Amino acid sequence: MVATDALTKTYNGVNAVDAVSLRVPAGGIYGFLGPNGAGKSTTMKLLLGLTRPTSGTMSVLGHPVGPRTPLAPGTIGSLIEGPSYYPSLTGRENLAMVASYLSLPASRVGHALATVDLADQGSKLVRQYSLGMKQRLGLAMALLADPPLMLLDEPTNGLDPAGVAEIRHLVMDLARQEGVTVIVSSHILSE
Repeated sequence: MVATDALTKTYNGVNAVDAVSLRVPAGGIYGFLGPNGAGKSTTMKLLLGLTRPTSGTMSVLGHPVGPRTPLAPGTIGSLIEGPSYYPSLTGRENLAMVASYLSLPASRVGHALATVDLADQGSKLVRQYSLGMKQRLGLAMALLADPPLMLLDEPTNGLDPAGVAEIRHLVMDLARQEGVTVIVSSHILSE
């Protein structure tokens, strides 16, 4: 699903990602563990094409990824550094905007809400959501296009123990029941 060779990203002479070589097979959950500042988020941004590598190569889903060969929007589901949403819109409206951008059928919105157990909260304004609900909405956005690969950057940050367990079970269900390959970053070894 993901392969990198000597992937490096340098900012002002400092390597944020230093010659990372990864092989992530299809299926299951891959834990990307390291302390804060180790380059986990930057590596995920590189894989998504949100930033360019200084050197090295990478491929996702068997296709080389680079400035001239970007992935199509929706190819990878992602939740990087927290979800983005419009607080004055409902969860359903936020998802409908993303679905429209990705040219997806409206039916995907209901499916995504149900998958993250927000079907009964879809008509509620996002500003009224708890932190855990906002995280689940971010996961729903990442799931809209039914991607075979998801990149989740510390998806349990700031959640209480019940919220952490909820997200953990949701990620495991995605891998087991939906067949999604998930890369989850964390700085907490127990996660």
